[in-house]
Amino acid sequence: MTITKTEQRWPIECQVEAKLVQSGRWSVTQWDLVALKMHPSEDSQWVLPLDLFRDERTDYRFNLSSQQPKLFLAVEEQDEQLTPVTLTASQTIAGNFLDGDYLVLSIDMPLTVQAWIEAFIGRNGELLEQRRKKRKGAGRASGQ
Repeated sequence: MTITKTEQRWPIECQVEAKLVQSGRWSVTQWDLVALKMHPSEDSQWVLPLDLFRDERTDYRFNLSSQQPKLFLAVEEQDEQLTPVTLTASQTIAGNFLDGDYLVLSIDMPLTVQAWIEAFIGRNGELLEQRRKKRKGAGRASGQ
């Protein structure tokens, strides 16, 4: 199955490396997301689609306006083997995976991806989260 690039989906190959880190008498495996390939090879299991969703535009804008925008890769770790789950530009989605006991790796977002996300936001407009004004008396017990 080949994933093709569209206005809201970009297949990206993630390259992950294991490093053995010594901590006192113990050594542990630490995983790092070391590179992204914008034109992935078709036979890699590490090709994941970076999907953009209209309801996450505020998250994308927040990420792009940070000092160093990031992409986040959620992986499942079992017996020192990794299985890729999702690639996202949303810190909220990445946080949800962290809460779900997944390992989340991050890497600096390439400028081409930043421009692509900017174009997506430009086509779909900025998403401004608004809170509605409560009705007068809402939330109060009605004692008669």
